[in-house]
Amino acid sequence: MKYALISDIHGNLEAFTECLKVIEDEGCEKIVCLGDIVGYGANPPDPQWPGGAKIAVNFVINYEEGSEPSFELGDGVTENGLTEAHGLNQVKSGRDLAAEGMFEYGSRVGFWRLHRLFQERNLPVTIFGCALALERNPEAAAAIKAAGYDVCSHGWRWVKHFELSEEEERDHIRKAIESQQKTVGHRPDGWYCRYGPSVNTRRLVAEEGGFLYDSDYYGDELPIWTRVNGKPHLIVPYSLTNNDGKYAGWMGTSDDWFSYIRDAFDMLYEEGRKGQPKMMSVGLHMRLIGHPARAVALQKLLDYMAQKRDVWITRRVDIAHHWMAVHPAK
Repeated sequence: MKYALISDIHGNLEAFTECLKVIEDEGCEKIVCLGDIVGYGANPPDPQWPGGAKIAVNFVINYEEGSEPSFELGDGVTENGLTEAHGLNQVKSGRDLAAEGMFEYGSRVGFWRLHRLFQERNLPVTIFGCALALERNPEAAAAIKAAGYDVCSHGWRWVKHFELSEEEERDHIRKAIESQQKTVGHRPDGWYCRYGPSVNTRRLVAEEGGFLYDSDYYGDELPIWTRVNGKPHLIVPYSLTNNDGKYAGWMGTSDDWFSYIRDAFDMLYEEGRKGQPKMMSVGLHMRLIGHPARAVALQKLLDYMAQKRDVWITRRVDIAHHWMAVHPAK
């Protein structure tokens, strides 16, 4: 198989188009992009958010609980990521029953608290859903469907895709699609791996087809078009910065998290008022911010944003559709 390696496109569409012609003439079967550290530069495109909004905000609930590595699912290990036990490794061998209970809290309690906060305010939210986790909680899956939340696949299970073989990863993608068609009534709109993708993920997602976008990228605050196997592919970036994962690290109180995310919002909102609107992703985990003292911060944040004019709180799929319409692939 003949590969073409490209990098540092720097928004130069003319040069990029010429490169694609050369790649085609050389008979390359696969294209691998090694990255682009320049991006949109000093003058990013105007997203033209609906209603002249100065910022687009997308809240994401990561529905992972029930699909994590566990003894029950045959992994021979108990996952404790993004819990009160994160990084402690208290149990050296065998099941960590404490960590198992912390995950179960997310699906038993945390989801319903977060769901209530958004429903009370009639606000949309995106679900990054692990397919097996949704299968194991039909009531939550039904609530997601009834609320009209969009679902971006978070994988068949909450595992690290960069540790899977190409065939294993392809199988996980197909299982996730088939499962979510049953649980939430439609195939996932987008794709997002646990933490980061493998070198094959984007190509496999594009080859499978049917996805509007993927979110396996943290390097921008606006959607980005790239090409996979010579065809346009949309990336809607995500954030581990504006994320309740901070609660599993140094952040202690709801006041800490609220002020941190509020400051990010204020900066982006002001940039939008000055003529450079952006998007803001806010990542939530049911077993973290679903706890009462932490959920208070989310409640305050939603009410704070509601006081501002020209704020588009929306689903991820709506951002994707909007970008495709206003800034179509060239």
